[in-house]
Amino acid sequence: QVQVVESGGGLVQPGGSLRLSCAVSGSIFKIYEMGWYRQAPGKQRELVAAISSGGTTNFADSVKERFTISDYNARNTVYLQMNSLRPEDTAVYYCCGTIVVEGMRPRNYWGQGTQVTVSS
Repeated sequence: QVQVVESGGGLVQPGGSLRLSCAVSGSIFKIYEMGWYRQAPGKQRELVAAISSGGTTNFADSVKERFTISDYNARNTVYLQMNSLRPEDTAVYYCCGTIVVEGMRPRNYWGQGTQVTVSS
């Protein structure tokens, strides 16, 4: 039905940058919102950034002024640009879309996650 695939994770030094990509495909009728979440070892999954179909964005306080999220409407692909990375940004990053498949109610679809490690 719907596939959510992340890419772009890796190892980066503190102060560096990474760009994560999330591509959504399948029998999509509408995407209400796309978001990035992260989960560090021993911690709960948390919202990093999200963008609605109307372009409204929401960021965790810890990443404001450092991360940006792109619009996804043109290609069903959303990017998370991460600048000035810190060791505390180390986590598995997950993409999540609130998506309507034709004939069905909206639900969240998750990707498999991509590891981001910030270390010298």
